[in-house]
Amino acid sequence: MRVGVIGLGIMGAPMARNLLRAGHGVVVYGRRRARVEPLVAAGATAADSAAAVARAVDVVITMLPDAPEVEEVVTGRDGLLAGAGPGLLVIDMSTIAPAAARALAARAAAAGVAFLDAPVSGGEQGAIAGTLSIMVGGERAAFDRAQPVFAALGRQVTYMGGPGQGQTTKLVNQVIGATTLAAVAEGVVLAARAGLDPAAVVQAVGSGAASSWMLTEQAPRMQRRDFAPGFMVRLQQKDLRLALAAAAALGVPLPTTALVHQLFAAVEAQGGGALGTQALVTALEALAGPPRAAG
Repeated sequence: MRVGVIGLGIMGAPMARNLLRAGHGVVVYGRRRARVEPLVAAGATAADSAAAVARAVDVVITMLPDAPEVEEVVTGRDGLLAGAGPGLLVIDMSTIAPAAARALAARAAAAGVAFLDAPVSGGEQGAIAGTLSIMVGGERAAFDRAQPVFAALGRQVTYMGGPGQGQTTKLVNQVIGATTLAAVAEGVVLAARAGLDPAAVVQAVGSGAASSWMLTEQAPRMQRRDFAPGFMVRLQQKDLRLALAAAAALGVPLPTTALVHQLFAAVEAQGGGALGTQALVTALEALAGPPRAAG
């Protein structure tokens, strides 16, 4: 298929590479030449606007920070709908509010364009390996059309229902993931203050009921002070704000999520918004204060 990719950051660039490896023709658009040029060298074609991407492909993927950026790319003056021909399929793989996804789906449908909200889980590693979990909302026929694209990007692809339901599922994912990460960070701080061997703790705990991806992947990063971003704190905060707003609209209390949101706010207050989410451990270390003297 001819596939466009707009949003060439930590997630979008490796996704474009995986589409190329799968044999798709890939057209990319980005405002930073430094992100576009390596993909062109790998075999992609560069376009000078979102509208130009739409005119050149069958399917367009957007992977952008938040709803305003997605709305501009889709509905703006030089956006996808401005260049769309009959049968174009737009797949937004960003994480945005479910209501925003539904509104975009309606705008696209009015222009004769199919639209899927298909946010992902798995972070940078999953994007590189092509093992993302993809949760999809939209018309079933559009979902079926998108299968060759999803096959190049993810291991688990799940149809969740109509427009916005993919985004709602992603918010559930973020609630579970962020609160689990906080529990792992608490355990890491406790283990360190108790003088336990870091690797042995992960091995012991990871073999029992407390095992999780967050433990096996993020605890070692916390322990070796590796805060490079696979997923940034500021983006996690955006997702948690969306989750808390959606829950409030449904009358669902999320007290643990609210606490984790505040802990991440403490990391942001110390200038850590661009760090990886594993930097959450620094907020808990600050709360613990300096280690107590022995005896």
